[in-house]
Amino acid sequence: MKAKRWMFGGAVAWLGFGGVAFAQTNGSQMADDVFKNVQVLKGLTVDEFMGTMGLFSAALNVCCGDCHVGAGGSNPQWDKDVPRKVVARKMITMVNAINKTNFGGAQVVTCWTCHRGSAAPATTPSIDSIYSDPVSTPPDILPQATTGTVQPSATEILDKYIQALGGADKLAKITSYTAKGTSMLFGEDSKDPAEIYAKAPDQLATLVHEREGDMEREFDGHEAWVLLPLTVVQEYQLHASALEGGKLDAQMAFPGNIKTFFPTWKVSYPTTIDGRDMYVVQGTRPPGFAATFFFDKQTGLLRRMVRYATSAVGRVPTQYDYSDYRPVAGVMMPFKWTFGWVSGREEYNLTEVQPNAPVDASKFAKPVPRPK
Repeated sequence: MKAKRWMFGGAVAWLGFGGVAFAQTNGSQMADDVFKNVQVLKGLTVDEFMGTMGLFSAALNVCCGDCHVGAGGSNPQWDKDVPRKVVARKMITMVNAINKTNFGGAQVVTCWTCHRGSAAPATTPSIDSIYSDPVSTPPDILPQATTGTVQPSATEILDKYIQALGGADKLAKITSYTAKGTSMLFGEDSKDPAEIYAKAPDQLATLVHEREGDMEREFDGHEAWVLLPLTVVQEYQLHASALEGGKLDAQMAFPGNIKTFFPTWKVSYPTTIDGRDMYVVQGTRPPGFAATFFFDKQTGLLRRMVRYATSAVGRVPTQYDYSDYRPVAGVMMPFKWTFGWVSGREEYNLTEVQPNAPVDASKFAKPVPRPK
């Protein structure tokens, strides 16, 4: 099994927060109740805990086996303290103290600030890095383009997007759909069957029949759930900004009302993706949920969306990259996209879409983990 494939499962117990007390969550269960030996990151819901672990893995470019005895095998010892876990706890305490003392508690300094994908932070710049082309890392909350910048308003960009999809009238006529295709995990060379179920205005379910068990993401219009194979906690509910992310994903299944999802929109500076010019628009809604949209200047279609969930050590990014738009009942839909976040990436390719197909409410219900 490739390291990246099982990184997520190990990350949930990283830093010695521990072994597993039991395998499933119920309601708003806290990580303290699910995992043994939680010493630093107390008071987090399971979904925020999972995102936090993913950020640790990304910042240091490590997998569960780098910090846990037996991770990836049949007898992992998640709650066994090793030197790396002891140091990591101290690092969290240090970062929290820096932010509290210098930035009023705001998450200005995170693990990524210093590590940037390395277990040991660099202390000296290399000559190549000084004289090579700079690598741009834009901030999560983007600046608004300065007055006088020649580009459309957020309303004009969003209106062009709706028109590029087929127009508001045609979008409104699609009230549900089902889709079939394949999903391929990052680092894998084989595809798994995938199914999509969507019902207006904001219900969405994604199901992938992976070899180790089903992966599911559901939003029923009110609550969101995730089911993952090969993790110490197979099924968990989303809360706060992670729940907002589930709502946004469901809204994007029926994007005709995207303008009203965020009360505040702003246009930032344009950029390029794969050599194509993009308008960059960011939406925000209280109490701090944000998502950035990249629209192709020529076609008006959405090329990328990045949304952010909060965690104890910074924002957790989730990124969609859309392509291969095709007409379905007069509406342009992406038949290919990637779904990526700090603990995994999936590439989807649709083979068929059935517009206005009946969809049973059970498709959006809380997923049921596979018996162990």
